[in-house]
Amino acid sequence: MSDEQEEGRRAAVAADPPPPVRILAISGSLRKGSSNTAVLEAAALVASPAVTIELYPGLGALPPFNPDLDTGDDDSLPAPAAVLRAAIGRADAVLISSPEYAHGMAGALKNLLDWLVGSVEFPGKPVALINTSPMSVHATAQLVEVLATMNARVVEAACATVPLRGGRLNAPEIAADPELSPALRAAVGELAAAARAARGLTPG
Repeated sequence: MSDEQEEGRRAAVAADPPPPVRILAISGSLRKGSSNTAVLEAAALVASPAVTIELYPGLGALPPFNPDLDTGDDDSLPAPAAVLRAAIGRADAVLISSPEYAHGMAGALKNLLDWLVGSVEFPGKPVALINTSPMSVHATAQLVEVLATMNARVVEAACATVPLRGGRLNAPEIAADPELSPALRAAVGELAAAARAARGLTPG
């Protein structure tokens, strides 16, 4: 490529910037005031303008997974499962934060993942995990194992522990905390970079 062509390409990119990276954030907790939900809401606050983070709202609406209803025909899916798969399909990457119960991920989150096992939208999707407690190691390990089995692409550089230690900080407080926000901002940046690479885009 000549220098003139390269300059033209750069000018075209500058004039028509790529669309923002779309990240779907999934909290594994149904609790009101959940720290896992708060940290994902904080992620949306610290993300760069080139990244949009949407919090998935339908965890509690998903029915228990039933393989008889996952036949490969989307018309047979329960409506909440179809909405979930559509949201995953629109997203460039997924950000997950789950509490740990009985040395494992939350049951509601495992149910959500079960509804994605037979999907075409999830395999290969860049995924990052945010842990809000340094003591909770089993849920993260279980998630990594399940996600690998589902052919998701866990982006290790984008996985982080944001140690809320049971604190009742809300999203703006987490985003403003000088000890918590840097790790969260870096995780979002790494996940966005992985999503851009998967889309064949240059950093933005």
